[in-house]
Amino acid sequence: MRAIGIVLAGGNSKRMKELSNKRAIAAMPIAGSYRSIDFALSNMSNSHVQKVAVFTQYNSRSLNEHLSSSKWWDFGRKQGGLFVFTPTITAESSDWYRGTADALYQNLIFLKRSHEPYVIICAGDGVYKLDYNKVLEYHIEKKADITVVCKKANDTEDLTRFGMVSINDDGRIVSFEEKPIVTDSVNISCGIYIIRRRQLIELIERSIAEDRYDFVKDILIRYKNLKRIYAYKLNTYWSNIASVDSYYKTNMDFLKKEVRDHFFVEYPGVYSKVDDLPPAKYNPGAKVSNSLIASGCIINGTVENSVLFNKSYIGNGCIIRNSVILNDVYIGDNSVIENCIVESRDTIRANSTYSGTAEQVRIVIEKNERYTL
Repeated sequence: MRAIGIVLAGGNSKRMKELSNKRAIAAMPIAGSYRSIDFALSNMSNSHVQKVAVFTQYNSRSLNEHLSSSKWWDFGRKQGGLFVFTPTITAESSDWYRGTADALYQNLIFLKRSHEPYVIICAGDGVYKLDYNKVLEYHIEKKADITVVCKKANDTEDLTRFGMVSINDDGRIVSFEEKPIVTDSVNISCGIYIIRRRQLIELIERSIAEDRYDFVKDILIRYKNLKRIYAYKLNTYWSNIASVDSYYKTNMDFLKKEVRDHFFVEYPGVYSKVDDLPPAKYNPGAKVSNSLIASGCIINGTVENSVLFNKSYIGNGCIIRNSVILNDVYIGDNSVIENCIVESRDTIRANSTYSGTAEQVRIVIEKNERYTL
């Protein structure tokens, strides 16, 4: 493909509350065995993008471990490959990334040393499948300066989390509002952009020279009347997980057969780093219905409408209902967990009860000494 890929995975969101205290949002576990960034990297690989850079910054240890080998996404190659860039102290700069435009500027040498004519920029917190080749064809057909992938909002979306765009009959973006409180727009910007590489370098250098550091506010919105910015409409599943409610809802969506089939049955697939774990074990007395159970789990109790990640242990007499149990969680006997997200490596003591509601999901974090030095 005639493009390089850039995945912006360095951000943090207060909407994630305690869930982002020890990991980047792009490293959040999804659907039992995946991480959020797997979807962007799989889309890059399936679109035959051979050279991809991931920009990390906030709480990047877990994310860097996940990206330690590029072979899982077929980026272990002689030409191109997977590059992970973190903020670096140089003679010119000693700053963290001050925004998305600044992250691109601090790694401008990557863009300048590349030869591909186009750049695909996407966020690491989106869950979707997309052939970027189709977006690039649309971009060239429209003779666009920038193409933005958009999705029509549904009635339950919190629109204050997104950039909202208005589109004319030709597909050109005529207005762009970043996280508006009230808006008439019905199209969400998915945070996926295609732009010509030389033009991106020029816009980034001009933006930083004017002390402007945000790609959306200082490039997309500022140049919307000067540049030909078009919208490519995405009609399949898309979700941004950067809030507790949307993270919970996204994992619950994978309990629907049509969503699972879209990601894991329909070609092409979604790839992730694979741990060497035994299959899930269901002991006598275990009852599981409409749930995703990942490898390494041991189930003794009842699990309903829930997603359990790798190496979770459910004790005798437990009831797990409408919950997301992250990696390596131990839940003691006769415990009840309902409408909760249980943080990874928690130990829930026997006879405990944690309950949230469908409207207010509870985050369970047990501070314990199970892992000692």
